Amino acid sequence: MERKTIREVTQKITLPTDVRYICDKLENAGYEAYAVGGCVRDSLLGVTPKDWDITTSALPEDVKKIFGRTIDTGLQHGTVTVMRGGTGYEVTTYRIDGDYGDGRHPDNVRFTSKLEEDLCRRDFTINAMAYNERDGLVDLFGGCEDLEKGIIRSVGRAEERFGEDALRMMRAIRFSARLGFAIDDEIIRAIDKLHDNLKAVSAERITTELIGIICSDHPDRIRIAYETGLTSVFFPEFDKAMETPQKHIHHKYDVGDHIIESMKSIAPDKVRRLSMLLHDIGKPETLRIDENGITHFKGHCEVGAEMGRQILRRWKLDNNTVDSVVKMIRYHDYGNDLKPTPKNVRRAIAKIGKDLYPMYIEVKHADTLAQSDYMKEEKLAELKEWKMLYDEIISKGECVEIRDLAIGGNDLMEEGFKPGPEIGRILNELLKEVIDDPAMNTKEILISRAKSISNEK
Repeated sequence: MERKTIREVTQKITLPTDVRYICDKLENAGYEAYAVGGCVRDSLLGVTPKDWDITTSALPEDVKKIFGRTIDTGLQHGTVTVMRGGTGYEVTTYRIDGDYGDGRHPDNVRFTSKLEEDLCRRDFTINAMAYNERDGLVDLFGGCEDLEKGIIRSVGRAEERFGEDALRMMRAIRFSARLGFAIDDEIIRAIDKLHDNLKAVSAERITTELIGIICSDHPDRIRIAYETGLTSVFFPEFDKAMETPQKHIHHKYDVGDHIIESMKSIAPDKVRRLSMLLHDIGKPETLRIDENGITHFKGHCEVGAEMGRQILRRWKLDNNTVDSVVKMIRYHDYGNDLKPTPKNVRRAIAKIGKDLYPMYIEVKHADTLAQSDYMKEEKLAELKEWKMLYDEIISKGECVEIRDLAIGGNDLMEEGFKPGPEIGRILNELLKEVIDDPAMNTKEILISRAKSISNEK
């Protein structure tokens, strides 16, 4: 086997003490052992790896004999976790994968004593490099050169790699987005041909890759998923958005491009990026073109909120994420026709919530940046006022939620109100009045108003 050692590159790789210990102990027992995959790639890029994986010629039972504390992580696939202190390191035997009957997992694996046969089964060249301190960098497929060129290439034929595991098509785009790399033309052609195979992959796995794409420095790479047909499998609503025109003085992009641009203008966390990805997803369903060719999308926020909930559920996202994103979709246009006054801001906080209001401002800010230049500066200036007033209201402790009221249900019951839905109704009415006039938020005034509200029923 030809081993390519690049001194100036491998100087960037420093094996952690535990990894070096595991490799040394395996080698002293007569076996080969290397750090492999993502940890080597990240080290060469000057990034501290999150995890270190080790590949070895030792069989799983040999690994278990050599190390005292191990966990049987996936013996059928040759993986044993070696514990060092409180940290586990996956040690996997060199293997050759069998057929991928389900288009996702090998039906069986066969262990081998040859490192090159193990590296041959990996997805991309940048993930198919191995390293130890004895041999240096083992780079059989030009992964190091591809890192330097900034390109994602497959190990062997792309169609064969994607035919084995359809999720690799999404992974190619995720690596492109994460690293800012171009994708090799052969990979693009293979995805375009095999995109329907993604139907065999679970929603959870697809969602993980999608989140990785949109939460990167290059969320616009989702366009590649659209152009190659992948989104037609797991996100057909996005395809409609990409094909929906937006001809209006406030916009310079069609709906899909506006969505992509807006994602680039907000912090790269899951809820914020999902909010921008879905904030206008209801527009294709509400499109109306008037006699002058101007597009209108009346009701798209409410329609989009319900669509967004269905999409996020389909993607198996947690309840907190779903609820937060849906609220951003529903209210992202709220306040567009209102002036930033204390009363209007208190009303907005009551609708959106104290905790989510700052994100609502960020969403509107990103939305505005992705619009046309028409009145953009005025819109951004008003957003600053909405945020400034929020800060003042919170610092003063003004009432914007039922729990901020000077009275609660127990106080009303002490005044003779019967337990039940009526108390909730009264408290909600009181909240509306206090939001409009914070000076009303005293126990005496609210008790008096509660009695009046009850009598008005």
